[in-house]
Amino acid sequence: MSMRSSTSLLGLCLATVTAALLSPAAAQQWVMPRTPDGHPDLQGNWTNVTITPFQRAQNQGPVFTAEEVAQREGRAVNAVVRGAQPSDPDRSAPEAGGNIGSYNSVYFEQGMRVAVVNGEYRASLITNPSNGRRPPRTSEAQERLRERRESLSQFDQFDNPENRSLIERCLLFAGNAGPPMIPQNAYNNNYTIVQTADYVMIHPEVIHDTRIIQMGTPDPLPDHVRPWLGDSWGRWEGDVLVVETTNFHPLQTFQGLPSDDLKVIERFTRVDEETILYEFTIDDPTSYTQQWGGEIPFKKLDALLYEYACHEGNYALSNVLSGARYQDRQAEQNR
Repeated sequence: MSMRSSTSLLGLCLATVTAALLSPAAAQQWVMPRTPDGHPDLQGNWTNVTITPFQRAQNQGPVFTAEEVAQREGRAVNAVVRGAQPSDPDRSAPEAGGNIGSYNSVYFEQGMRVAVVNGEYRASLITNPSNGRRPPRTSEAQERLRERRESLSQFDQFDNPENRSLIERCLLFAGNAGPPMIPQNAYNNNYTIVQTADYVMIHPEVIHDTRIIQMGTPDPLPDHVRPWLGDSWGRWEGDVLVVETTNFHPLQTFQGLPSDDLKVIERFTRVDEETILYEFTIDDPTSYTQQWGGEIPFKKLDALLYEYACHEGNYALSNVLSGARYQDRQAEQNR
């Protein structure tokens, strides 16, 4: 694909999206699909990938102008085109000990579109507070972070598998699996939703996590029982699915912050054939000076989700630990 053709494609997509947003006939013709028990049907494959940043830039308004959207989406398209070019077969070897790089754009799915909610090109996924930025942490939270850093500092980062991140250990991709379910802008920002009268299942494509949301009057887990993805209970408020989750695993740190008091409230609203509006609220008075949250459009994904097979392909963890043990032996021999 040439730069000129990619730009033309971008213009065509923008025109199509704009026309769909502005067409009252399209909105009048759409009928909410419902399950046999009468609730909105949220089932299917969905993606929340977007180039809209999680937090809004300083001094940026809540909505991008059409010109800003064109610039950002144009840059995203061009970056994909450049990153997908074949590597130079005559390139020299990388410098010993230097950065050898990572995947090229063929292996990434970082998005090429700004998030659109209520016809607005959003400048951040966070919408509360009004500045589109995460509120300050409490002094108690800052102390917990200090204690966590101090605890980790007694180990080298490659001393034990427990010193590596949960995703590197193929245990959990917390930001993607949620809650809240935040696009990671790397790849596989995709989900399958299956729905019955008693349960809603959300399966993220990354790693192997599946959220089972129980419907009805909550029967919360004891405080000491803390699953990786928390304890989720759902209810219907009209046509909106509301899910409240507590009892997060102590290693499931949202925004890098350990907390026993985190509660996440999610709202799923089917707004048209192609979109679920996903809203999230973070309620954690011991960690943040106020509640905060945002809105993310989940778009219908006309593709399959595939097995991630994280453990089966995870050579990195054993290799990095083996390399560190080799360095330990070399250091011991040189004493």
